[in-house]
Order: sequence, then structure tokens, then C-alpha cells
Amino acid sequence: MEIYTTDKIRNVALLGHSGCGKTSLVEAMAYLAKMTTRMGRVEDGNTISDYDKEEIKRHFSINTSVVPILWEDTKINILDTPGLFDFVGEAEEAVSVADAAIIVVSGKNGVETGTKKAWELCEKYKLPRMVFVTNMDSDNASYRQVVEDLQNMYGKHIAPFHIPVRENKEFVGYVNVLQQRAKRWNAHGTIDPMEVPDYSRENLGICRTALMEAIAETSEEFLERYFSGEEFSENEIRQALRVNVANGTIIPVMMGSNTMARGIFTLLVDIIKYLPSPEKRSCNGINANSNEIFHADYDFSKPKSAYVWKTIADPFIGKYSLIKVNSGVLKTDDVLYNHHKGVEEKISKLYVMRGNKPEETKELHAGDIGALAKLASVATTDSLSTQKNPILYIRTALSTPYTYKRYTVKKKGDDDKVSQALQKLMSEDLTLRIENDTANSQTLLYGMGDQHLEIVASKLLERYKVEIELQKPRIAFRETILKKSDVEYKYKKQSGGHGQYGHVKMTFEPSGNLDAPYVFDQCVVGGSVPKNYFPAVEKGIQEAVLSGPLAAYPVVGVKAVLYDGSYHTVDSSELAFKIAAIQAFKKGFLEAKPVLLEPIASLKVLVPDGYTGDIMGDLNKRRGRILSMSPDNNGYQEILADVPYLELYDYNTDLRSMTGGNGTYSYSFARYEQAPPEVQEREIAARAALKEDTEK
Repeated sequence: MEIYTTDKIRNVALLGHSGCGKTSLVEAMAYLAKMTTRMGRVEDGNTISDYDKEEIKRHFSINTSVVPILWEDTKINILDTPGLFDFVGEAEEAVSVADAAIIVVSGKNGVETGTKKAWELCEKYKLPRMVFVTNMDSDNASYRQVVEDLQNMYGKHIAPFHIPVRENKEFVGYVNVLQQRAKRWNAHGTIDPMEVPDYSRENLGICRTALMEAIAETSEEFLERYFSGEEFSENEIRQALRVNVANGTIIPVMMGSNTMARGIFTLLVDIIKYLPSPEKRSCNGINANSNEIFHADYDFSKPKSAYVWKTIADPFIGKYSLIKVNSGVLKTDDVLYNHHKGVEEKISKLYVMRGNKPEETKELHAGDIGALAKLASVATTDSLSTQKNPILYIRTALSTPYTYKRYTVKKKGDDDKVSQALQKLMSEDLTLRIENDTANSQTLLYGMGDQHLEIVASKLLERYKVEIELQKPRIAFRETILKKSDVEYKYKKQSGGHGQYGHVKMTFEPSGNLDAPYVFDQCVVGGSVPKNYFPAVEKGIQEAVLSGPLAAYPVVGVKAVLYDGSYHTVDSSELAFKIAAIQAFKKGFLEAKPVLLEPIASLKVLVPDGYTGDIMGDLNKRRGRILSMSPDNNGYQEILADVPYLELYDYNTDLRSMTGGNGTYSYSFARYEQAPPEVQEREIAARAALKEDTEK
């Protein structure tokens, strides 16, 4: 791979709804750049960027792929991101290192939920962007409708650059709105001039007005001239576009056909012309020695530093740490310092990734995206620099996973293999998480949605030859008591020689503190139970609260008081008093009106105004209590509610279904509350059945 300086690099993320044509757009770009001799197809599983077996099998993107497109004297690092919401972490990683974005919209399907999500990501990272409308070779594609919808949502920043030309229902050319001239594609793949069709003149006038309004909005001078009826010169328009597209105040809308590779040439030219190189973007870190801000700013003359934005950990191609060079120039044999781990590692080789194919390069200049192989200590979001100038960059904030299922290993003896394989998958995917729920004897797998978790299970089988089963998780209920009980228990055992004798009289009542399992106290007088047996009694209570008598859930909020008993000078022992305390606890607990407590979540749902009624109705069905509802400034409502964890299973799927993917949610543990009688009865019966199955 040739070496490219910072000014000759563009880092562009492709964003948009799933199925809008991002991957096929990469294929068309690669074909025009003569990287391939024919365009691959998602349906055929032979595209550059969808290389993972799961992607090939399912016909959609799961991972972000880097595909460098060499166009003229510039390297355009295209970051092809997944459009499915379950893999939003991949898109978030990509935009964290992109310097611009292209939001891809299907001309057939129009502006979709994924389009809005892509826009929100660009706003969050302040990325300049273009919109590219695909599928313009389709009869029912409407470029005008896409432009109108975008203008209605995002205002006068939307600037249409082209309009399509059709003849006999075939996509044959386009009208350049800036030049007001039409062009036709010929058999050689180049363009010939043509007359603007009469039927296009009305649309041309509408688009020309929209473009001029977008330019007028960029300065007071232009605004005055525009309202006074003055025309802008072509040079003024081009200059305004160069400045304002790069800073994000004008968003060009282009169009084409990926399968016919039409409109792609113009797109590549305009990426280089209008989107900024890294040297036009700012980038700051912290010097770990001095605690001062380090203005990296993709300056090749400053000390070397890089940010690890993604990891590929494939058993077939090995581990690659994908980096963006934030300052300096990385070369082979450089030694980089990982301040997070306190480790220095020597770089033997530098790579540029083309999908999953690494290509060696001698240097990576500031602003470029490349890869390092087999760095054992390096993880995603780590910063690399030199030990003399240790630089730390802010770690990318990725979406939190809220969907979870418990998993069991299907084959005995595979537990360690599954654990190791999941660790490798989690090093690739930071939106994947494992949690051990010891109270319910289950391991929970967290992800961004059901499909995410299903694909993880499929990857384990395909890559690592281990199989897991995903099941509905058991909810972490707790047991407590509502009344006071007074019981005694005498443990007496004689079997020749020394026997066992322990006798306790105890009271059990609510402690008032559900955050602690138990409170132990004693008020024994007269030495009926010697002091040296008090710890044994408490140890018995300590063990007993681990699995309650009602449904074998952990116990909380119980106060146990030892007030009397008896002992035997020969047969009494710590073990005897411990057993007596355990049995007294079981008896006393069941006599003190035991109940199940269920965990309650504080739920926050963010949905467009039009879905509010449906969401509130659904939350009521889930035994939720609506606490508040407040609008934000973007046409969304924020709904706060308390909902039992038991009712949150499958909420991710249902929310997406109800809102067309527009709704998001988050939750956190709030407290425990007494479960309704029907829930308690059902849970006790289920636990009893589980115990029977286990004992068989």
C-alpha cells in the first residue's frame, strides 16, 4: 500500500438504515476505482466488506469494515457500518474516528428510522455529512420525496446537488443543479452533455431554490443579496460549498444507482472536493505525565500517538487492533506505550485493512486508519503513544446493552472453552457483556437485542465449535417476612460416644432494612446458652438466609434474636447450635407471614410524540407505574416509570415493533417490592418444579 500524507486522506463513515445500499455502494466505489473487476452482491455473499460468515449467511452487515478507495491521488477510508440497531456499537466506533459521513437513503424506501439514527450520530460527533440516495434505477424511487422529507426534518441546510433524468422508465442521466446542465451516461461509463428535459425544469427550479437558500443561510451578506434578488456567481457558490459542507452547515444530497455504478464517479469526486481531510479536524488528548491537554490535531510533526477504535479477534485471521493515528507518523519497528496497561510493545509490521484482508505498509501518517497485529495487551478504546510522551484519549462511549438471556453450555466439559470464546467475542464487541448471577445459579449474556444474542451463539458454534442454549432468565426475587414469630428448636442426636445437642429459642421479625440479609442479636441471661456458641448461632442464620424456605431465593430484611435455650456440658458443640439455628430459622420464617419480593426497575423510554399513548398502555399492561412524562425539543416524549423486572423481558423487541424502531429505553435497579399474590404463587410453584427436576 502506498503512503498517503494527511491532506490526501478522507475518513468517511457510511451510515443509514439496514438494507439501504451501503455495502453495494462500497462495491460500486471499488469497481470504479479498479480495485475489482466486477461488483460483488450481498445476496451472493461475495462483497468486500461483508466477509464474516454470519454476514454472508444472513445477507446483512454485522461488523464495521474498512475499505480504502484510492481515487486520483487521495485515499478515501470508507467505514461501512451495519444499519441494524442491534449492532449500533459498530457504527458508534466508526463515527468516533470518521472525519465525515455519508448518510445512505434508499430512493425506494425513503427516509427511515435508521436515517434519523444516522443523523443523530453525526450531530453527536459534529460530523460534516452528505446524503446519497440509492436505487435511482428503480421505477418507484423518488429523489424529490427524499429531499422534501429531509428538508421538513432538518431545514434549509439540505442542498440537492442533482436531480435524476429518466427516459422510458430507465435511469439515463442527471441534471447538475449548480450548473443547471444535464448529462447522460454513455456505454463507456463516462458522460455526454444533453438538454435538460422539459419535465425536469420544474424540479430543477425547486432544487435550485433549495440550494440557493442553503447557501444564503451561511452568511448575513449572502442572505441580504439573496433577498434582494441578486444571483450568486458559480465561483461564489462553489467557494461557499467548500467551506460550509466541510463545517457541516450545508448538507449536499446526491443520487445514483449502485448496481449500475451511476452517480458514483461524481460522489467520489465530491468526497475529495468537499469533505475535510483529518488536518481540518481537531483532536485532543491528555498528557498523562503533566495532566495538560495535548493538541494532537492530526499533526505529523508532533509526538506519535494513536487510538485503538476496534478489534478483530478471528481464530482464522488472528487479532488485529484497528487504529487511527492522531499525531506523528507510525513506522515499522516503532515501540508504542500503552499507558492503561503500563506496557511497551514493538510494532513489527503496519497494516491497512481491506475488509478482512491486511495489506502491509511502511508508514501511517497522522489521520490515517490502519491496523496492528498480535498486540496482546491492547484492547479497544486504548490509547497508544511513547513512554516519553504518554497520551490518553477519551474512550468512545458506546450504547449500553439492556437485553439479556441466560445461557447454558450444551456439552459437558465445554464451560472453559465457552468462557474463553466469549472473552474473545467481547474483545471485538464492547456492547456484549456477561454477568454471573450466583443467587439464581445462572450466567447472563447481555446484548443490544435478541438478534445480537442469537448471532453470538451462532458465532460460538461456527468459529469455536462450542454450543450454548439461550433461555429466558430467572428473575432475582428475594424473600422476607411481614410479622413476628417466636420459635424454639432442639437439635439432639445420640449415636454412641459423644452426641450432639443444641437448643435455641429465637424470635424473627422484619428488620426494616431490605438492603441487608439479616440482623442478629442476643439477649440471653443466666448463661442458658454459653457465649462461645453465639457465633455458631449467627453462622447458622448466615447460611440459612442464602436460600429461603419459601422458594429458595435469598432472604433479606430479617432480624433474628436469640433469647434463650439450653446446652449439654458434654454433647453441645458449635455444629449442633448452628444446625439448631438453621432449623429454627426455617420454622420461624414460615410462621412470620413470608412473602416474595420482586425487583423493580426505574425505566426511561424516549419515543416520538405520536407513540406516547401506545407506550403508556403497554406499560400499564406490564404492571408499570407512570411517574412522569416530559417533552424534549426534538418532538420526543420522555416517559419515566417503575416496572417489575419480570415484565421487562422482550421489551426491546416490543418497543421497536410499537415505534417502528424509533423508541429507545434504559433502566436501572430501583428497589424491591412485595410481589402480587398471583405472581408469588406462580413463582413458588415454578421453583418447586425446578427443584424436582434437579433432584431426578
